[in-house]
Amino acid sequence: MPDTPETAPAAAPEVEVEVAPTESAAPETAADPALAGLQMKVKLLEAQLEESFARARDTQGKLKEEHERLLRTAAEFENFKRRSQKEKEDVQKFGIERLLKDFLPVADNLARALDHAEQHDPKHVIEGVRLVQKVLDQALSKHGVVGFSAMGAPFDPSLHEALMQQESDQPPGTVVVEMAKGYKLNDRLVRPAAVVVAKAKAAPAEAPPAAGPTDAQPSDTSAASPENGASSDGRHG
Repeated sequence: MPDTPETAPAAAPEVEVEVAPTESAAPETAADPALAGLQMKVKLLEAQLEESFARARDTQGKLKEEHERLLRTAAEFENFKRRSQKEKEDVQKFGIERLLKDFLPVADNLARALDHAEQHDPKHVIEGVRLVQKVLDQALSKHGVVGFSAMGAPFDPSLHEALMQQESDQPPGTVVVEMAKGYKLNDRLVRPAAVVVAKAKAAPAEAPPAAGPTDAQPSDTSAASPENGASSDGRHG
């Protein structure tokens, strides 16, 4: 028999096997939405935390600036206090400098009047003193000081100081003597006027009436009467 060639066995047909999903894969598929939500929450919290840190840094910067500003303000206030204290001391020491400069000519004129008092007629000396008084009044007026007279005015306790009362023909309560003028500084009373105030005159005392003949008291003549003497002798006898 002739040799017949051996034929290779035919390949087995491929069979598609459909694998059913196992139970373990189901939870992973169900957890995907929950995991995504959790990640979104984490990202949101991280964003909020970063925003909080940014606000904290901003607030800290503002607090630092405010602290520095307060320190500068405190230093400026301390310097202001020192300057104010120095200015106050300067005012106390040199506040009357302008007033003094205006009063120096008055002192000079008064000294000249006294130097020439013995060498000139008293009338000229009086005129010089009046001139000095005029310069003094001008200097006072320049600084708001004005004198006022109370002579003949009704007594006013807010402007006058009564030193005493004096009987006068003037109405009671009228100023009859002015011992010193009053002065005001910018309409504010500096010194009241020293005055003497009038009071009503006392009524004259009535003289006692003269004694008449009927008012004479009878003299005691009993000791000298003869009858008394006789009776007395009889008693003693």
